[in-house]
Amino acid sequence: MKYLDEYRDAATARTYAEAIARMTTRPWTIMEVCGGQTHAIVRFGIDTLLPPQISLLHGPGCPVCVTPLEVLDQAVDIAARPNVIFCSFGDMLRVPGSQSDLFQVKSNGGDVRIVYSPVDAVQVARENPEKEVVFLAVGFETTAPANAMAVHRAKEEGISNFSVLVSHVLVPPAMEAILSSRHNRVQGFLAAGHVCTVMGYTEYEPLARRYHVPIVVTGFEPLDILQGVYLCVRQLEEGRAEVENQYSRSVRREGNQPAQELIREVFTVVPRKWRGIGEIPASGLGLAPPYAAFDAAKRFQVDSHHAEENPECISGLVLQGIKKPQECPAFGTKCTPTHPLGATMVSSEGACAAYYKYRRHETVEPSPSAAVGGAAP
Repeated sequence: MKYLDEYRDAATARTYAEAIARMTTRPWTIMEVCGGQTHAIVRFGIDTLLPPQISLLHGPGCPVCVTPLEVLDQAVDIAARPNVIFCSFGDMLRVPGSQSDLFQVKSNGGDVRIVYSPVDAVQVARENPEKEVVFLAVGFETTAPANAMAVHRAKEEGISNFSVLVSHVLVPPAMEAILSSRHNRVQGFLAAGHVCTVMGYTEYEPLARRYHVPIVVTGFEPLDILQGVYLCVRQLEEGRAEVENQYSRSVRREGNQPAQELIREVFTVVPRKWRGIGEIPASGLGLAPPYAAFDAAKRFQVDSHHAEENPECISGLVLQGIKKPQECPAFGTKCTPTHPLGATMVSSEGACAAYYKYRRHETVEPSPSAAVGGAAP
């Protein structure tokens, strides 16, 4: 396939790896923010092509993985109710809450449906006026426009039996939390291309200046990532700290303005708890006051849920780049994709799932104990 193979050409990949090695004069630590990039790095062995002075850390860029345990328990609670049709993307069904998951609710007879768009859930509400239809709205800025559109359309059409359980998170505040940690050792970032397709990258420019850290907006194919690393290392070697756009075929500096306007209309910025990390100020989206009637947590009075993480799961340390998945004693034994202890093992973008699929028979040297911060940033 021409438009795929051109970003996976082995000879070009080696050329980039050799160029990175030639320019590298000292150790550098770079964090990729997106779970899709993590999977590409592990699947294609991109990190093994880099010189030993370049360390790649996996960041909290898996939206499923950082969805708080309490939100999953709220989803299970609502989905199990007899008059509810609960709609979700398929990657959320096996993510474990504290006691159960949505797949188990479905197995027990709950009406849990996989949809491919939040607007599909609005259609389910139109077709089932006697039922309460709830959509689980999670993700980064990438999925926020479609979720906002679903709520906007439901309000516009007066569909009162539709609501959303919202757990949106924002990337720049998480990056700042990492950079401001007293234990931080991240010296450069590969920013998530899909997020920047929606939001642009003006929000990253103050971070680059304030913390003197290069940020390279990067795509998801092997050559994208190698070129992103090349640009990041070049800045580090030259003492620069700017935002560069490797993913120019998709990303513009200003992003998608109509999508941003819709997000600002339907949502408002709120503090958000990140699973395994803790609360980060101004790092999430909640429904704005004009759309508060569509808040499923309030409609079903489930916003008082509190849950504790499984003590055997180190997903919080994995999400902060402090540990690699194979350093977890439960990895591949007590914790597998079919019986996960945490979200990083079951999500299609989770680091643990990537290592289980591609590297579970390898051993790794222990990571430094203070990669990003031994507790919440």
